[in-house]
Amino acid sequence: MSDAQNMEQLAINTIRTLSMDAVQKANSGHPGTAMALAPLAYTIWNRHMRFDPQNSLWPDRDRFILSNGHASMLLWSMLYLTQTQAVNDNGVQEAGITLDDIKRFRQLGSMAPGHPEYGMTAGVETTSGPLGQGCGNSVGMAIAQKWLAARYNKPGFELFDYRVYVLCGDGDMMEGVASEAASLAGHLGLDNVCWIFDNNHITIEGSTKLAFTEDIAARFMGYGWNVLRVGDANDVARISHALDVFAQTKGRPTFIILDSHIGWGSPNKQDTASAHGEPLGENEITLTKRFYGWPEDAKFLVPDGVIEHFAEGVGKRGAEARKAWDDKLTEYRLAFPELAHEIDLMQRRQLPEGWETALPVFPADAKGMAGRDASGKVLNAVAPRLPWLVGGSADLGPSNKTLLGGDAGSFQAGSYAGRNLHFGIREHAMAAAVNGMALSRLRAYSGTFFVFSDYARPSIRLAALMRIPSLFVFTHDALSDGEDGPTHQTIEQLAAVRAIPNLVVFRPGDANEVVEAYRYVLALQHQPALLTLSRHALPTLDRAKYAPAAGTAKGAYVLADAPDGNPEVIILASGSELNVAVAAHELLVAEGVRSRVVSIPSFDVFERQSAEYRESVLPRSVKVRVAVEQATPFGWDRYVGPDGVVIGMTGFGESAPIGDLNKHFGFTPENVAAKVKAQLALTAGNA
Repeated sequence: MSDAQNMEQLAINTIRTLSMDAVQKANSGHPGTAMALAPLAYTIWNRHMRFDPQNSLWPDRDRFILSNGHASMLLWSMLYLTQTQAVNDNGVQEAGITLDDIKRFRQLGSMAPGHPEYGMTAGVETTSGPLGQGCGNSVGMAIAQKWLAARYNKPGFELFDYRVYVLCGDGDMMEGVASEAASLAGHLGLDNVCWIFDNNHITIEGSTKLAFTEDIAARFMGYGWNVLRVGDANDVARISHALDVFAQTKGRPTFIILDSHIGWGSPNKQDTASAHGEPLGENEITLTKRFYGWPEDAKFLVPDGVIEHFAEGVGKRGAEARKAWDDKLTEYRLAFPELAHEIDLMQRRQLPEGWETALPVFPADAKGMAGRDASGKVLNAVAPRLPWLVGGSADLGPSNKTLLGGDAGSFQAGSYAGRNLHFGIREHAMAAAVNGMALSRLRAYSGTFFVFSDYARPSIRLAALMRIPSLFVFTHDALSDGEDGPTHQTIEQLAAVRAIPNLVVFRPGDANEVVEAYRYVLALQHQPALLTLSRHALPTLDRAKYAPAAGTAKGAYVLADAPDGNPEVIILASGSELNVAVAAHELLVAEGVRSRVVSIPSFDVFERQSAEYRESVLPRSVKVRVAVEQATPFGWDRYVGPDGVVIGMTGFGESAPIGDLNKHFGFTPENVAAKVKAQLALTAGNA
């Protein structure tokens, strides 16, 4: 074995032993996959990946995703050995993971948590843990590269040419989100993404023969991928050759089946389920280190020369590539200053100056406009001012009104400049891909019916966890998909998404609240947002008579008030029920009842306001409160209080036109007014 090969093997065994030691010390974790895939990770990083450890946010870096995120020690070892650092949005360099972090693997405050967490540790491209999600994210990143190249690359200026490498396992392959994503990637011909499948035949319960016996190669060939096989996960040369083939393949993504042995080198635990999710044990680690030719008593050993070896490999190659890119960008700024400015804004997640001047204002209209129609008008008004706004729907674009018109075009294989993405009926993959695009700094959105937020929810949650500004547009909310019946009518979904921390949820009540919701959410930099919109027309309120829709930005505001500004009852509503609340208010005022209407399109935004503002909207002195919303009452108690009433849904809906449903379930001005008067009478009787 040559000196170079010896150093490679030393580096690979360093990755393995760091992983074994960290899991053992934590008494928790997954050592076996890291031990098996150390040669693969080494080969990708030190031989192939274009990545500068001194600037892990370089826009044209290759992406590395550990979709089987339970093997996080594989990534922590790589990030430490390559000395990966971050450069924040202000250009300040920040330290990455340390050996002490690895020694405190899975412990409070360590930069080496149990699964990769985006935004926590330099070099982590996405939060991966729920299996299949990293695969879905990778397709979004690959879409982003193709779109960025189509818009910004010019002859002699290939600014965006990165590749996406994904490590995935049996669990990823069994999850539906990865299957959807693979199908979409094949359709789109995304030749810039490579999934490497860790074919170790082991899951937590034992052999994969218990539940997973399909022909995985035939499956991916059916998706339109280029399928390769490497029969030995320790064969660095063959792995490297397969990655070369990926780099040369055009017009289709690459899937590499890598035959491996989980817990490789462990005399008693190799190829066993116990190597997957538990420490090897001190005695077994000693035996395994002996097999590797490693000092048996050494813990967290990083031999001399290993870090320097990575510095001479990925470090040197990445630094040279980034410098060349920086120099090219400097020339690009002179040749294409407007496009360069767009790139700068995009990387900082900022919007073009004056973008909001494109937002429409809708006149009062008793007939009004559906929330979905207003949303479509806003998207199309803003799109020319925000060129990197891209998105689409799960085969419901005409119904969701998420299609961009004009010269926006469709994003398709071989035609990647289009801004309309056609995700097909793949809600899981759509939401995961939108997260991948947002991680790539595009302003990406998705669309489908609100009931299918159940399918997209894992990705919505991860967007909130990662603090990325993905935008999820849902239409046909509440009972508005009337004739389709209970299967398509949302009841519990609104409470479910409101429960997700760091997710901004808006349910606007008329066309101008839709506008203001977009004004708020498009400016977000570190929060995802979700809009839930009506299918049917809602009256566009007369803002000369009622409060301006700008109050939407506060989450809740006084829309209509008692003549003396001193209400005895408050009616709260969101979305399509807002006009019902207003009509009930007018009935009550005509009868001399001092009524206030509070529009509350966003619980979470309202909760961020000052105590003084919240008190001005919902004074504690007013005990009679009635909330109106076509959803489960869950969560409304915080606003109506113990003496309040919620007119909501305590069961599922029915199949009927929306007008009939409103009457049947009591969402009428007359019923709301009656409930208010009953509460007033009850309160007076108890006084």
